Amino acid sequence: MTMRERIAAGKLFLDDCEGLPEERLQAKKRMMQFNQTMPDELEKRFRLLEEIFGREVKAWIEPPFYFCYGSNIELGEECYLNMGCNFIDDAKITIGNKVAFGPGVTIATVGHPIHPDHRRLMYGDPVVIEENCWIGANTTICPGVTIGKNSVIGAGSIVNKSIPANSVAVGNPCKVIREINDTDLQYYYKNRAFTEEELAEVHRLNQASDS
Repeated sequence: MTMRERIAAGKLFLDDCEGLPEERLQAKKRMMQFNQTMPDELEKRFRLLEEIFGREVKAWIEPPFYFCYGSNIELGEECYLNMGCNFIDDAKITIGNKVAFGPGVTIATVGHPIHPDHRRLMYGDPVVIEENCWIGANTTICPGVTIGKNSVIGAGSIVNKSIPANSVAVGNPCKVIREINDTDLQYYYKNRAFTEEELAEVHRLNQASDS
């Protein structure tokens, strides 16, 4: 078994062999190039993202964006990553379509043994975020976590266990506080209700700005 195979299998590993340091170095160069782009250099950004992820990217990522390899991140379509997201992708990170990340979200797929005699060693455990999730600002998602589709994670949460679909979860450690329900179709924030007039006005203004 190679070191890369050990990483994929969730076994103990070290990352200073088999070309891994060189791969991280190239990733850091592309990361710096992306993070130093000007706001209007969109073509350059998307070209760099394609090099980072190894595939076409149909998502919006606000610099700065931090990662280890980039190639271990599978990012769905119509995702949004606000500034300062940090993905530790020694193991695989799989993100579904239409997932939104607030600023400063960390996804960590790597852990270390507790005992100091072995702490230089690492192990990986993939993270999965299913479609239509909203991950609040400064959330930390720990190795091995799956967040089910449509779920919302409150800002500042530490997610160390998987969260089921259609849930609102928050806290340290992050816990489900309720399911998403029909009331959420009526109110968007506290006592602020959706109305047909307000929705129509928002869409009208948005369409006018695009014309």
